[in-house]
Amino acid sequence: MKKEHVLAPSPTIQVIERMFSLIDVLASREEAISLKEISEKTGLHPSTAHRILNDLATGRFVDRPEAGNYRLGMRLLELGNLVKGRLNVRDAALAPMRELHKLIQQPVNLSMRQGDEIVYIERAYSERSGMQVVRAIGGRAPLHLTSVGKLFLAADDPLRVRSYATRTGLSGQTRNSITQLQVLERELSRVKQYGIARDNEELEMGVRCIAAGIYDDQGKLLAGLSISAPADRLDESWLPKLQTTAREISTTLGYSESL
Repeated sequence: MKKEHVLAPSPTIQVIERMFSLIDVLASREEAISLKEISEKTGLHPSTAHRILNDLATGRFVDRPEAGNYRLGMRLLELGNLVKGRLNVRDAALAPMRELHKLIQQPVNLSMRQGDEIVYIERAYSERSGMQVVRAIGGRAPLHLTSVGKLFLAADDPLRVRSYATRTGLSGQTRNSITQLQVLERELSRVKQYGIARDNEELEMGVRCIAAGIYDDQGKLLAGLSISAPADRLDESWLPKLQTTAREISTTLGYSESL
């Protein structure tokens, strides 16, 4: 069966479509671009491009550092910062977390780092999940004993990891807990290699977790999304779904794979 290509919707007002094309060209370069080059790249007549660019300059959406040359203006930065300020990782994550929970029927957790611990800030779960203990929102746990915590440690440089180990003593809570620095470093190396982290009954016997990172518009690790399940019920087929959901949340927060 032949696959149909779905075309992105186009503006219904011609001048707006032209304005978008001009902004796209300006966004493709860091330095100012001449009117002649802008005209060539957009296919617009120089007089048409000049007229629209002048109107955009009036609104500070475009700057004119010198006659006949244009670049994106500070007004776009101001508006971008307003949008960024409204983006909240919990708000961005809640709906995708619920969708993931519907698929796997196990608790889905959103956690962030605070000092040497992770703190749970949101959770999607149901009583049917079979989990004996569900950590409350606001609960905390050591970084080295949790899947999300390992994501954050893996993002640190080796000196910071060693400092963490010295401060905390890498105390354990179960027989599976990692309590030796060399073992933790090997584990963090695997986290860096595969981009996912695991808790193999290290915080709580009978509970295993897998986690993927959530990144902001600067490519910085902002939070972690994890699935918790009874140790004998954790399904590796959940991993791609978890990673897709984490990427979806990251994209909402402005993250781009090219960062």
